Amino acid sequence: MTENTTSIKPFLSVNDGIKAVDFYVSAFGAVESKRFELEKNKISSVIKIENAVFYLSDEAPCNGTLSSDLTINPPIRIILETKNADTIFEKALKFGAVEICPMTTEEDWRIGKLKDPFGHIWEIGYSF
Repeated sequence: MTENTTSIKPFLSVNDGIKAVDFYVSAFGAVESKRFELEKNKISSVIKIENAVFYLSDEAPCNGTLSSDLTINPPIRIILETKNADTIFEKALKFGAVEICPMTTEEDWRIGKLKDPFGHIWEIGYSF
């Protein structure tokens, strides 16, 4: 018997897909598992951070897909649960993310919050 699984995978829109992939690879230790080349040096990619998968592509205003406004906080936060939270958080800052809340321990969580260079808010942490 095959078990059905349900998942939700974020699809991030950015204003420079190639630069964004480079950031996530360098800062989060991500792996780009698929890349689709689009017109005008734009891309769409499948990205993995450990076992977590998300999608990323350049914005396409003609399709209503816009990147985050860097001057405001987006209405969605991405939560990355990993035992490597401290390392990923520090590397993200090194590669251009902006700290919102430092890494801290709250009850049974180790968590920090940052904004990546493309305007997306990440909460990075793990539970004990």
